Amino acid sequence: MRLLLTAVALSLIVSPANAQLAVPNEAGLTYGHVHLNVTDVDLHTQIWVEHFGGVATQKGPLRAVRMAGTVIVFTEREPTGPSQGSVMDHFGVKVRDTGKWLEKWKAAGYTVDSEFTGAEGQHNAYVTLPDGVRVELQEDQMLPQEVVGYHVHFFTPEFESLLDWYVDVFGLEKRPRGRIETTTNVPGMNMSFGNTQGEYVPSQGRAIDHIGFELDDLEAFCEQLKAKGIEFDVEYREIDSIELKIAFLTDPAGTYIELTEGLDRY
Repeated sequence: MRLLLTAVALSLIVSPANAQLAVPNEAGLTYGHVHLNVTDVDLHTQIWVEHFGGVATQKGPLRAVRMAGTVIVFTEREPTGPSQGSVMDHFGVKVRDTGKWLEKWKAAGYTVDSEFTGAEGQHNAYVTLPDGVRVELQEDQMLPQEVVGYHVHFFTPEFESLLDWYVDVFGLEKRPRGRIETTTNVPGMNMSFGNTQGEYVPSQGRAIDHIGFELDDLEAFCEQLKAKGIEFDVEYREIDSIELKIAFLTDPAGTYIELTEGLDRY
């Protein structure tokens, strides 16, 4: 516990400029967060601070770690299964030196699932965090800092139509990422879509429970989505205890999505 408190305390002196969401696009949209179901929030906070350079934060009961381009949010709950096997298979970060990162990871007693040359020709690796949270690493020697958020990866047989849905609903454009043709970008994050031969279950309840987008004017954006025929699982509302405005919906493949306003102030 003492090591955890030391790590968190040190994280608080990291410059906030290194752990902010991306500048929103013209529609006021940027990538917001990945929300994890974990059995030990302290442990996951320690991992994201010590190994990914995150900055621990909390508002009311909501605990999270800020990184460049994204926020990792935690709910202390045993997941119904790992992220692999759900439509939200994994998310990825860029690291300045994959080999150096993996050395520190292994020295801490963790294992590496695999190392390989990724879609963009770089040294990539997969690691699985406790509770089955799968994370992909991709080397980028030009990074201005050690680790930044990079992509989320959906796996479903309907991956092409799912990509089309995100492009239409969120006003995005298709842009290849290396060898992967079926991807799009939202400020701060690449969204990649891949095929799977197996059956993938919805994300809610799994280790990666949902992803989130941050809006400058969430209420207005929700009205725009309603005009497109989008139905909400949770209608727009304000949650004073965590200083957020939120709404939830589910994509056609079963990925749970949270829309927020105020996360950029975490």
